[in-house]
Amino acid sequence: MYTKCTRALTFENLFAGVKFEDMGKKTVGNDLDNAAIGFDNVKLPKEALLNRFADIEGEEYVQKVKGMPVFHMIGQRLFTGRVAVAQAALEFRRGLFEMTKKYTDKKPCWAPTGEPVLSHIPQLKAIFAENERKLNFLDSFVGKCEAELSANLKANKLPSIQLVEAIAVAKVKAVEESIEISHRLQNEVGSYALMAGTGFEQKDFLTCCKFAEGDSRILMQKMSRDRLKVFEKKQASEDPKTWDAETKLCAELASKIAADAKKCGDKQQVRSFVSAVYLERGMPETHQKPGTGVRVPLHAFVCAHTLLPAILTSAAPSCAGLG
Repeated sequence: MYTKCTRALTFENLFAGVKFEDMGKKTVGNDLDNAAIGFDNVKLPKEALLNRFADIEGEEYVQKVKGMPVFHMIGQRLFTGRVAVAQAALEFRRGLFEMTKKYTDKKPCWAPTGEPVLSHIPQLKAIFAENERKLNFLDSFVGKCEAELSANLKANKLPSIQLVEAIAVAKVKAVEESIEISHRLQNEVGSYALMAGTGFEQKDFLTCCKFAEGDSRILMQKMSRDRLKVFEKKQASEDPKTWDAETKLCAELASKIAADAKKCGDKQQVRSFVSAVYLERGMPETHQKPGTGVRVPLHAFVCAHTLLPAILTSAAPSCAGLG
């Protein structure tokens, strides 16, 4: 439901138990119609069920397409959205760097000899070169994701699991790298970054990208979880000599989870914390589950912190032949 509709409805209950709410004014992206719809004790008839891919027959849940997670079947628009979000983040970053370089190319700096400009300062020169190199790589990777997804959509085919993961990686990598390198650029150009019209005042757009079409942290947690499941089901029984670096990290993580599960008595509890805490930089020795007195050792978390970057840089580019 769109905000223009909710405004017309003055945010009141449209029907008994159905309520619309506007998201409110944001720092950026107010052209996006974000709103919420809530249901309170509302019963819908079975005929209203969207059942193209799954249904309820009798009292049982039935999946109509075998071998493909239901979420992947109904998430086609989400996948195209993730590609679009990745491209949007890259375009914002490209424009920000181009505008900034136009300024630094003309900004004179004092020097004992010569007439250098701000772009010649070593740290700025380095970050411009780094950005161009990384941007070219991501442009290519995201472009390949888009091309393969488009081919699937035109052929009315579901994307492969590998392509779905590659798209998730593209979204996470494009957004997170853009946030990181744009922040570094902002801190290298002095008061210019504080001026209106420079693009830096719109940086919250990248934060919007971070949460759009699936929170990047949740996506990263899911990728870590799914990668570990693949290891446990297929690779754990294989000869360790055949493991690549990423598989070795999975083995180490699985070992740590098993060891920590013995200490806290709950393997699932350890699993649930692995993804949630691996982003922390200051790792305590234990992590306490909110609202409980249970503390879980963080040996596994340190290992998980290493696994996700490996997925983003190692397995991801090879997904669906996108290397």
